[in-house]
This record gives sequence, structure tokens and C-alpha cells, in this order.
Amino acid sequence: MNLFTDIRALVISKLDEMVQAGTLPDGLNFANVTVEPPRDPLHGDMATNAAMVLSKPAKMKPRDIAEVLADKLAEDDRIRTAEVAGPGFLNMRLTADIWQNLISHVLGAGDSFGRSDMGQGKRINVEYVSANPTGPLHVGHTRGAVFGDALASLLDYAGYDVTREYYINDGGAQVDVLARSVYLRYLEAHGRQVAFEDGTYPGEYLIEVGEALKAEKGDAYVGQPESVWLAEIRDFATGKMMDLIRSDLAALGVKMDVFYSEKSLYGTGRIEAALKSLEDKGLIYEGVLEPPKGKKPEDWEPREQTLFKSTEHGDDVDRPVKKSDGSWTYFAPDIAYHYDKVTRGFDALIDVFGADHGGYVKRMKAAVSALSDGQTPLDIKLTQLVKLYKNGAPFKMSKRAGTFVTLRDVVDQVGLDVTRFVMLTRKNDAPLDFDFDKVLEQSKDNPVFYVQYAHARVCSVLRKATELGFDVTDAELQNADLSKIAHDSELAVAQKLAEWPRLVEIAARTHEPHRVAFFLYELASELHALWNKGNELTELRFIQEEDQATSQAKIALARAVAVVISSGLGILGVTPAEEMR
Repeated sequence: MNLFTDIRALVISKLDEMVQAGTLPDGLNFANVTVEPPRDPLHGDMATNAAMVLSKPAKMKPRDIAEVLADKLAEDDRIRTAEVAGPGFLNMRLTADIWQNLISHVLGAGDSFGRSDMGQGKRINVEYVSANPTGPLHVGHTRGAVFGDALASLLDYAGYDVTREYYINDGGAQVDVLARSVYLRYLEAHGRQVAFEDGTYPGEYLIEVGEALKAEKGDAYVGQPESVWLAEIRDFATGKMMDLIRSDLAALGVKMDVFYSEKSLYGTGRIEAALKSLEDKGLIYEGVLEPPKGKKPEDWEPREQTLFKSTEHGDDVDRPVKKSDGSWTYFAPDIAYHYDKVTRGFDALIDVFGADHGGYVKRMKAAVSALSDGQTPLDIKLTQLVKLYKNGAPFKMSKRAGTFVTLRDVVDQVGLDVTRFVMLTRKNDAPLDFDFDKVLEQSKDNPVFYVQYAHARVCSVLRKATELGFDVTDAELQNADLSKIAHDSELAVAQKLAEWPRLVEIAARTHEPHRVAFFLYELASELHALWNKGNELTELRFIQEEDQATSQAKIALARAVAVVISSGLGILGVTPAEEMR
């Protein structure tokens, strides 16, 4: 049930009547006609832009259209008033029974309320985290992991068939550095003195890996040249690091469907096949690139390389896929990986990258456009940096990691639920300040607490009502006399509930799960405001001890709020609180 969709259908039907009556000309396109909450709730319950968007093609004044449309809308039993504002905006107020019936519908639908079939089962791949397997996940990965996981859950909620995927970057030089670093810890486990030179990983997390290698191989590699042990230790160390990363993800409540190895692309013909696909389309050629911007000519050595005509698919410059020495560039396996995604039959792809990968967006989109002949859209979402604070000062690095604050540091400090919610309190491409003290405050300024407290308050009402002997099962509340929900403050809560299905579709369409967090805060605010008014006006309290029928109606409203908060938090991967500690 989406009231905004229902009322939009009503608006369109009235516009059709106006066309049939000759008030509006034939051939008008109503695609851009919207019905949404007005910016100022005092203006009404819903507003439509119909007159404004149809004015030009109809060659009529917006207000002339709006006035006729208002009269026609007022004929419908659901519309209490329809008023023209300004040059031609149309504000509507719905009858109270619409909001009352919505409460019953929420309770009947349960966690299905707000779910959408918008995705129509289309297959969508969301790739996120994809950190180098060289150590534990850090706080930057945390934000990408939470964002990607919440986005995947949101798309699933909106009717898509979602695959959550992690790309293991185990094919580059960084895994050789990892192997050398583990070898040093291995020697250390044998009592040798070692020094970590620049370019190696000094984090203490590799001590256990070195000891595990000793337990498995004994002293077989001690004193041996790199050619003997590098490949085997690389595989051993990568496996251990992926175990660590999986454990970190589990601590954050993230579970992947697919772990895809970059290494699997090398020596298997997959890179060659992807580039052959582009070559067959005339998009691979041998050429020399222009010097990078800001590069002095005397510093530039032009070299013939194998290039991808990415400019034919929206990129700024063509991109090399093979170096002059015949080795692959970093871009080549990325092309092959996305070619694999395309051939797996996904209808759409989403990549979640850190902000430092911003320069990769156009080339990756160009590659997917070329590989899929423009049939598979790719959306790349960048997550900005997270700045950590504690006791008013920047939070310092983790000794265990050596150079950064780990995901585990954050989760251990504040818990999974707080970590996930706070990471979604800003849009993904906006910087985020994470203050360990503030995120644990019990105040309105802390959105995590504020939303959790709203759910806990409802649970406390249900417990008290049960103690009084009231039947507050959803089935019973659904059939309560909801005409008793009539105060403006109560109806305002119901009106906010009505926005949930619309919000889900907008957030899913724009790939913006932070909208869910914002909505939950607004819904919690409405509930808290009603609660506080109940402290002044006893008739607004959820429990009227001498009147079970009225209590059940008011509790039905509160319970509907809890249903939606629980669904929203489920998308974010946060557990609803039943009581606050």
C-alpha cells in the first residue's frame, strides 16, 4: 500500500477526465506529474506539481489548470480539501479515515509494509569492500562495507535479486609484499632478529601468521632464497588474511555471497577473452598517449601501448591495457572481472569504491558500456573519508594494525549497531566525523539512540498494556476502533508512516541507503513528540487504563511505528532495541 501512488493515480485519472472534457488538450505526457509530501506540513498532506509541469505543453496558465483539477479532486471521498497555492501548486488534505486505515494496514502487512516489487526480480550485483588482502579492514573499509551492505539490503527490499560480491585483489604486487612481510614474521618465530624495511607491513597481526607458517612448514624456508618460498607463502598469507577479513566482516554483520579472486583471471585466458571482445568491436588499438596534464615534454617518454578506446564510451582519454613490455596494466584484469560480471547475466552492476578511486569511475563505466553494448548499467558509488575522534581529539592508530585504525577497533569501542547506523548518517560521498563519545550519548542529537529509544518506548507500552490485561497482539490491534485516532499529533505520526513505501523506492532508485536512516530519525521524532504531548494532555497517552478500546487504538499507532522502525533498521543491519540500558 503506497498512498502516494494511489493519490497520484487519482490525479492522473482526473487529468484524463479534463482531457476528455476538452479542458486540457490531447497528447499530454503525464510522466513528470508527481504527488509528494509538501515541504511545509502546514500546507497539506500531499502536493502535486501537475499544473506546473503541464502548463507549457498545454499552453495554459498553471493556476487555470490547478483550479479545475482542485475541483475534480474534491469530488473524491478521500480528499478533504484541495487548494491552489502560489502560481499553481496544488495542496491536498486527506480525510482522517485514510490515515486510520493505514495503521490497520501496517499491522496486517507487518514487515511486508513498504516492500516493493519495483525491482521485478532483476539481477543486480553489488561489489563492495574489495580491500587488498594484506591486513585487517580499517575504518575506511568499514564505511564502504556498511554502505554496500545496506544498499544491497535496500535493493533486496525493493524487489531486486541481489548478489553481494567481494573482489579479492590477490593478483598484484601488494601480495608479494605481504609474503615478504610474513616471511620476516616466520623468521622471527624461529628466534631470528628481523627489520621491517619501508614497503613491508609491520602490523602485529602478522605475528600469528608467521607462527602458523612455522607450525606448518617447520624450518623448511629458513635461509632459503625468495624464489623457493615466495609463491607458497603468498598463497598461505593471502588465505590467512582472507580468513581475518571474513572475521572482520562477520563482526560488522556483513556476509558476502561471492568472493572473486583477481588471481583467477591470470593464466586462464579470461583477460585475453575480455580484450578480444573489445577488439572485435574495434575498440583496441596500438597507439601513443598524450603526456599527462602538467607533465613537461622533456619528462615525457612516448611509448607505444595497447589501448582501449574508452573515449568512445564517455571517458576523457583512451586507456592502456597492456604496457610496452607486454605486461598487463592494472586496468586489464578489472576489465576482465567486469566482463565476467556481464557474462553472468546481471541486469545492473554497482561498485562501491573509496574516494581515492574517483579517477577510475569514467574508465570503468566506459569498459562496462563497451563490454555490454550499453545494455548493463554500472553505477559507481564513492565513499568519502571517516575522521575519528575521542575525548575531543583525533583517535590514534591501532598498534596491532601498525598504521591505521581497524574495523575491530571501532566495533569493539561502540558495538555493531552504533557503528552501522552512524556510518549511514551522511550521504556516502560526504565526509563523516565519527566521535566515539557523541555516538554513545543518550540524547536527541544522537540519531542512533533517538531511533532505538523510539522502538524501546513502544515495547515498554506493549509490556505495560499486557500487564494490565489488554490484548495487544497485532491481530487484535489491527481490528481496534481506529476512529479514536483523531488528534493532529496522532495523525501526523500516521502521515509519516505513509511515506515509508515511497521512501523505499526513492532510496532504492537513487542507491542512497542513508535516506532510510534519515527517515527513521524523522519517524522517531514524530513518536517522541506525541509521547511528550501525552505528558501534558492525558488523552494523548497511549494507555488509558480505564478504557481498553481507546488504549488499543492508540497502541495500534505506536505498534505500527515499531513495525516500520524495525523494517528500516533491518535494512541498515541494526537490531531494534526493546529496552534502553
